[in-house]
Amino acid sequence: MAKPDNRADNVEHLQQSIQNTQQNLHEAEGYLNEFSSEISNEERKQIEEKNERRKQSIKAFREEVKDEAAHSQE
Repeated sequence: MAKPDNRADNVEHLQQSIQNTQQNLHEAEGYLNEFSSEISNEERKQIEEKNERRKQSIKAFREEVKDEAAHSQE
C-alpha cells in the first residue's frame, strides 16, 4: 500500500538543502580564492561551472519553498 503524501516537513528539508548547497558554494569559492594560482585552468573551470549549477539549484529550491508554502495554505 502506498504511503500517504505527507508534505509537513518539505519546507524544512528544502531549507536544509539550500543551506547545504550555499555552504558548498562558499567553500568552493574560498578554495578558488586561496588556490587559484595553484590549480589548472580546467579545474578552475569545473569548479566555476559547478558553482553555477549550485546557484541554479538554490534558486529552484527557493521556488519549491514558495510552492510548498502556497500549497500548505490551501
